[in-house]
Amino acid sequence: MGSRKREAAEQRKEAKKTTYFAKLNNCPTSPRKMRLVADLIRGKEISHAMNILRFSKQDAAGRLQKLLASAIANYEQKSGSKADGSQLFVKEIFVDSAFMLKRLRPAPQGRGYRIRKRSNHVTLVLDTYKEQEAVDTTAAEEVTEEETQTENTQE
Repeated sequence: MGSRKREAAEQRKEAKKTTYFAKLNNCPTSPRKMRLVADLIRGKEISHAMNILRFSKQDAAGRLQKLLASAIANYEQKSGSKADGSQLFVKEIFVDSAFMLKRLRPAPQGRGYRIRKRSNHVTLVLDTYKEQEAVDTTAAEEVTEEETQTENTQE
């Protein structure tokens, strides 16, 4: 492996150490139904997201509630601190389609209609407001430095 690839792999590995996520693979629910529930909690604080999932009537909400609890436990284990409801929020949640079971249903005149039983993969990423604010402030500082440099060159 070349040095650039190795360095890039090490950077990805370091970034994963500070990323708090959980994955749900091969969930036997259609991705469309799961996305409806995932859209409800995207960008919300974890306590608010848990309440939304707890009182939602959809079947997918129970699975996402369990996944969110797992992501919170991963945060507590990696960071070594207790999860505070106002500190953590759902940074990303995305639903990808997984394998599809194909079945045949009898139809008139000797035909068969295809039934597609879909499943999905869900990835949930948590982040803290402190880290997010630090990233935003560094980006703002870079912009102001660039503006001052352009002003100095114009004069």
